Amino acid sequence: MRAVVFDMDGILFDTERLCQDSWIQVAVKRGLPGMEEIFPQCIGLNANGSRRIVLGAYGKDFDYDGFRAETSAWFWDYIDKNGLPVMPGAKPLLEWLKNNRWFLGLASSTRRSSVVNCLERAGFSEYFSVVVTGDMVEYSKPQPDIYLLACRELGVRPEEAYAIEDSPNGIRSAHAAGMRPLMVPDMIAPDEEMQRLSYRIFQNLNQVLDYLKTEGE
Repeated sequence: MRAVVFDMDGILFDTERLCQDSWIQVAVKRGLPGMEEIFPQCIGLNANGSRRIVLGAYGKDFDYDGFRAETSAWFWDYIDKNGLPVMPGAKPLLEWLKNNRWFLGLASSTRRSSVVNCLERAGFSEYFSVVVTGDMVEYSKPQPDIYLLACRELGVRPEEAYAIEDSPNGIRSAHAAGMRPLMVPDMIAPDEEMQRLSYRIFQNLNQVLDYLKTEGE
């Protein structure tokens, strides 16, 4: 194995809960029912995928762009006031991989401007030679396109790379790409499908680091 490609939200940063909070808060403000059930369906999807889910729930005339602009404003206002929540173990894992000359990429369904903002705030930009985002592919997770593009830009075959993911859609994407998916569940617990598609399942990134340290022994 030569490379590791990271998801971002729910793996490097504890931001999926913030996203959920922003969607629910704006939904309550707008009088929209059922957001607690709708948001989990969008985890791991890019804007196109999320749009399809939301319009399916609220109708094709729903102001999705206005809704997302409002949730984004809520999200970044929270981070400006409280800081970006970095996942425990993220920096030590990235530092070890860099020092041991692994090829590192990031494949996030989030739009590029937000990904770059988060990486810069955390000081993580230096670790990644390749950053692929949801607005760079038409079909994001659970389709394999985003991971295939990341591997291609890293110059590695998918079977030479681990993908570190928290969501079912991310695991499906990495598995379909032919990678070895390492699942670190965040908001959605692994079911039988995730047990089958994941190469390994860990409780946190510290366990991932321990595993990778011994992987070559």
